[in-house]
Amino acid sequence: MKTLQITIQDKLAVITLDRGRSNAINTEMIKELISALQELEADDEVGGLIITGKENFFSAGIDLIEVYGYDEQQSKDFWVNFLLMASTLAAFKKPFVTAITGHSPAGGCIIAICSDYRVMAKGDYIIGLNEIPVGIIVPDAVFQLYSFWLGKRKAYQYLLEGKLLKVNEALEDGLIDVVVEPSEVWATAEQKIRSYMKLSASTWQQSKLNFRRELLSNLQQNKSAELEQMLKQWWSPETRVILQKMVEKLTNPVKSK
Repeated sequence: MKTLQITIQDKLAVITLDRGRSNAINTEMIKELISALQELEADDEVGGLIITGKENFFSAGIDLIEVYGYDEQQSKDFWVNFLLMASTLAAFKKPFVTAITGHSPAGGCIIAICSDYRVMAKGDYIIGLNEIPVGIIVPDAVFQLYSFWLGKRKAYQYLLEGKLLKVNEALEDGLIDVVVEPSEVWATAEQKIRSYMKLSASTWQQSKLNFRRELLSNLQQNKSAELEQMLKQWWSPETRVILQKMVEKLTNPVKSK
């Protein structure tokens, strides 16, 4: 795979996001992640999964530079697969922990909140969903996923203002579970997931699916109407201006200051 590194040791699978400095998400990464998840879930020799990133970045979210340039069909395919990625991650029945090594806004946050437990590095990092200020309509599935951890009131307010949380804020609000020094992120994540893996697999997994039944039902519903709304807004002149400015800032950071 070009955007992921996958290892399996002592029944623990590790997916390391590996695309550029910031692990920005494009169509290729989404498709590879979906494929990897399906294979790992079907592999009886895998008892749990950790997804992690690189130093200072778990994932910076969607690769706006690439995705902005997609044509209409490519854009539709991207968002269809993005929502499929979220539902596949959330429905992964085996223990799943994220080792958040740095910044994790937008799409990076969505990957993280699909897991059962989140360990985040201490530091000047951010996590959260800021789609609305960028001009992206937030589908109900994402709201339900966010509110699963934050509660509906905070999820509603944070999404409407596009709030990105600092590490300690995310811990206080329950978006992440523990904050440790960067050097301790991996060991803490492994300790947690192996504690899950010691329990009866069938009991643990069925209980997880029971707890997530309503959430998964929502994520797996037909999203064609919401997708049409998202795509209409994505191609609106208003959103294209916002996205173009962001792309210019990303490609010419000195000039944009």
